[in-house]
Amino acid sequence: MIESDAITWEAPDGDHPARRLSQRSYDAVSRKAKEEWLALFADDAILEDPVGPSFFDEEGKGHRGKEAIAAFWDLAIAPVAEFRFTIRDSFANGNACANIGTFSTRMQDGTLADTDLIATYRLTDDGLIASMAAHWEVERTMATLRKE
Repeated sequence: MIESDAITWEAPDGDHPARRLSQRSYDAVSRKAKEEWLALFADDAILEDPVGPSFFDEEGKGHRGKEAIAAFWDLAIAPVAEFRFTIRDSFANGNACANIGTFSTRMQDGTLADTDLIATYRLTDDGLIASMAAHWEVERTMATLRKE
């Protein structure tokens, strides 16, 4: 497990490649390390966050390829001042893992939100992220909005 004040790992933590890569992803996001985060993805990876149509992906087809994933960073990650990740459970098998937890965000204006989700990671044979899919509901996150 990566040592980070931004990640609270309450889940099983067996040494599994997909689980470790998910942890590296959370760590890079928490440090706003865009290039380091992008390097975790395969060139033809797909990112769905959330799965289906949303204000991040109107057609709901996901962000495919590093250029599209980099654009997702600029739209969804860059504006956030602080991320905190609490992972309560993790299931790792085959070339994938699914983490259950809450991603807490603080925006520049002090607005806070909590997103309960299941995030799945599937790896390539080379150990990069082939797909990341975050299952969460916008309405549930919006219901947690509050000011600091």
